[in-house]
Amino acid sequence: MNIFVILISLFVALVILVPLLEKYQSKMGLEGATKYAKYIWPLVMISLVVQLIYMLVR
Repeated sequence: MNIFVILISLFVALVILVPLLEKYQSKMGLEGATKYAKYIWPLVMISLVVQLIYMLVR
């Protein structure tokens, strides 16, 4: 049952995000992409630590 919830949420995210990304891609440019790219790795690390703590507490 959980797999269906995950698949449905991924499908909905794709349906919403793909048109938005296509619409605003030309406006963002390379400068905007590099501005946001520096936040990706810290957010990934924070999410991994939060998941680790969640798994240890659970």
